[in-house]
This record gives sequence, structure tokens and C-alpha cells, in this order.
Amino acid sequence: MIVFCVFCVVLGIGSFVRTSENQQTWMMLRNGLKTYQSRVYQKLSRTYKTSGIPELTQERHNVKRGNYAVLTDKDVGFFESVVGSNHTIKEKDELQSYNVDFLRSVRGNSQLVLKPGSVDEVSTILKYCNDNKIAVCPQGGNTGLVGGSVPVCDEIVLSLQRLNKVLSIDEVTGIAVCESGCILDNLEQQAKEVGLVVPIDLGAKQSCHVGGNLSTNAGGLRVLRYGNLHGSCLGVEAVLANGEVLDLMSGFKKDNTGYHLKHLFIGSEGTLGIITKLALLCPPAPKAVHVAFLGISSFDDVLKTFVSAKRHLGEILSSCEMLDANSLAASLEHFDTKSPVDGYPFYMLIETSGSNEAHDAEKFNTFLEIGMESGEICDGTITSDPGKVKEIWSLRERVPLALINDGYCFKYDISLPLRRFYEIVEVLEKRVGKMSLRVCGYGHLGDSNLHLNVSCKEYSNELYKAIEPFVFEYTSQLKGSVSAEHGIGFLKTKYLGFSKPQNAINMMKSIKQLLDPNGILNPYKVLQ
Repeated sequence: MIVFCVFCVVLGIGSFVRTSENQQTWMMLRNGLKTYQSRVYQKLSRTYKTSGIPELTQERHNVKRGNYAVLTDKDVGFFESVVGSNHTIKEKDELQSYNVDFLRSVRGNSQLVLKPGSVDEVSTILKYCNDNKIAVCPQGGNTGLVGGSVPVCDEIVLSLQRLNKVLSIDEVTGIAVCESGCILDNLEQQAKEVGLVVPIDLGAKQSCHVGGNLSTNAGGLRVLRYGNLHGSCLGVEAVLANGEVLDLMSGFKKDNTGYHLKHLFIGSEGTLGIITKLALLCPPAPKAVHVAFLGISSFDDVLKTFVSAKRHLGEILSSCEMLDANSLAASLEHFDTKSPVDGYPFYMLIETSGSNEAHDAEKFNTFLEIGMESGEICDGTITSDPGKVKEIWSLRERVPLALINDGYCFKYDISLPLRRFYEIVEVLEKRVGKMSLRVCGYGHLGDSNLHLNVSCKEYSNELYKAIEPFVFEYTSQLKGSVSAEHGIGFLKTKYLGFSKPQNAINMMKSIKQLLDPNGILNPYKVLQ
């Protein structure tokens, strides 16, 4: 048995091998893998260039336009008087990036983008739209996967880009208050300055907005440690369809005063109101972070390794990710790099976050020794060096963009029972056959969230029909969720019933009718 040396881990680099050929792993990490930080997640609005612009959603999906007013010059003049002509977009070329999602799967036909700079401006705009029955599509960083952040027809796009301030971060209470258009990475950097960490981390953090994360109840990479975003949100400020500003902000973890109305807006995807401000509880930043990238020979051993990680790493376990061979291959091919561990059908990325370097290293070593001795872990590499930690994480974080670079990618974000977590990947691969370039699965094993992907050279309606509704029917049969962390948006509205009983859906419709009786907020989304 190879003994994992605490000294190596404290230095920031450790390795373990079962064959002499893999002795190169240590050398690869010592010399450093190529850094991808700035190029992996650039502005996501640029990524739809590979396959061009999709056809209009209204035409592709045969959507009947709702009974909404058609935008007039008078309307445009009013909006310009509110936000200023410098903060309105009417030119066709400029409108394109607001009408198309970054996956190039949906495209709206909005003729106007508004960029309000205050909650009062948002309120004035919505009151006017409600009075005149003008449909509105709220939009954050436009990094969603289900068509929730772009118009379906000709709705006005209400971009929250200018509401981007971090208003306060209190290192004593750990409470961060920001506007909804604040970019996640900006909030994270400011939180780090006072020794805190934002309880959500996403590959798209350089583009996505915190308000958008909250509106979809995004999960991210460390739900295993910090839970879903709704558990960290202390309060919100939201503007209702009629322009009324609802102040649900709070500075307390415990505020048990009646209904927790903030939860109506968390995960509602802008269909009940537009979040303009929020308060998040940010835990202390960990002093010791270790990451291991492991090669595993079977999915059964993946599950055994996960159970072992929970037992032996306990309170310091912060993330447990899984990639299959096709997912990793996409990253390596499109980013022209190598992995420190390869040649296995499955890979796991396991992270710990704690406050005592020696203590955490000892626990990690014990876990790895047990896994190697049992044969569940075949190969791997471990590091605590911050630069190397980012490099290891890049193997996982660049997978989504790599798959988009195949040409076109059908993406499915689902939750499945862990014992049958990977089964759907194998079933779907047999089903679609040569119609696809690759079928793969990766995701957050620690919280049962699988990202199922089918890539092809260009959009194919034949392939689409082979995948849907099969994927959602199969998920429903396994008692899974058709959406784990990206919401329902437009693309999953007809599948909501696979995960929610009809009486629950009816109640959702009643709440929508109460808060948005004219249906102007993000129409065609979530509810049919």
C-alpha cells in the first residue's frame, strides 16, 4: 500500500499510483498544468458563434403569442424618459445577444432592451407595462440552460446589468447585501477581502448575476457543504408586476415573523416579481483546502468512494464531483491539454475545506489509503496549493463549454437516486446511437445532480425527438427531478408535471394569478 505523506500534501502536491507508467502524475503537477482561468469562462454571450443563431423560438416550438400589447413609439419614448436613451437598446445587431441564450437553443424577437439603474426605475417600468399589458422578460447574466432568461416572442428585455453594486459586507455577522445584477465573481472577491466566502460557486461566475442565481435557486459546486442558495438567503427586495416594491430584507438568520414570503421569489424565475436586492449569509473562508482527482474503474466504486468520503472526511468534505470518460475527453480535446490521471471510465473530484491544515491532510490521507487498499481508487493526484487546486477544478469546470464547442449540445440538469445515478447515460447512449457525437454525464454526485449531455455537429430535430420526452419520462420513472438547479424556464414547462403533482401546479398557478394577474412577467415560462 502507498502511504500518503502529510508532508507532500502540506507542500501542496501529493500523488499516488498503482502502476509505474503513472509516475508522471507527480511530475505533471510539480511542473504545473496550463492555466485556464481567464479563457475557460469568458463572456458567455460570445459562445453561440459556433453553430450560428437558432431559429426563432416562437417558430421552432409553434408558440402562440399571448394577448399582449405591441410596442409603440409612444411606449419607447416613455421608457427612454425613465432610464435614459443611453440605457435603451433598439438596434437589431445589439439586440441579438439579449435575444439568444448562450447555448444557442432559443431565440426571442425583442425589439427593446431596457437597463434600469435603480429599484425606482424598475418599479416605474413595471407599473407602465402592467397598465398597458406589455410583456417583460427579466434578464441577468443570461447563463441559464432552460431558456428562462430570453424572450420567447417580442417581450421587452429588462436587463439588471446596471444594478450591480455590492452594498455592504459585514465580517462580524457574515451578511453580504448586494443588488441583483451584481456579478457573482465580484461579490466573491469582495467577500474574500474580509475573510468570507460566498456560499455558491459556479463555473459561469464571471458572467452570472447573483439575482439570477437566486431566481433559479442555483446549486453550484458546493451544495454538499453550504446547501442550496435559498438556505443562505436572509432576505430580498422584489418589485411586483404592478410596480409595488416589496421589502423582505432581513439581517437575521432567525426571523420567524409570519410567512417567509421571500421564498416565493427564490426559484420563481422572475415570473412572480423581479428581485432587485438580496442579503446572503456568507460563512468564513476556509484556511485549508485540499483537492484530489481520482481515477475509478466502475460506477459501483464511485458510489463506494463517495460513502467512504462522507464517513472519513465528515465535516470538512465540501464537494464531491463525478465525470465520466467522455466528459473529461471533451475538455482535453477542446482545450488542448492533458489530465494528470487518465485511462479510466470514471473520475472523481473531491474537495475538503477546513481550518487546520495538518488535521485535514491527515484525514484526507486516511481516506485515500483506505480507498487504495480496498481497490476502489485506482489512481489519482492530490494538492493543497491554491494554483494547483484551480487547475484541478478546471478539469471539471470547463466541461460545459467544451461540449458546446462540439457544435450543438442538448443539456439536461436532473436529480436522480444515487444508486441509479449513471444508468440514464448508458441507456440514452444506446438510444441515440450515431446521431450524436458523444453522450456523457458529469455533475454534483454529492447532491444527486447529474448533468446529462448529448452533443452533435448541429441542431437536429430527429435527435431532439429521440431525446425528449424520453429523458424526462425516464427521470420520472426513477422518481427523480426534471430540474435539479437550473429551473424550468421555457424548455421544461410541459415536463413540470413529471416532478410536481397537479394540485401543486394548480396552487402555483393561483399564486401567479394573484401576484401577476395580467401575466406580464416572463410569460411562457415555468407554467404553461
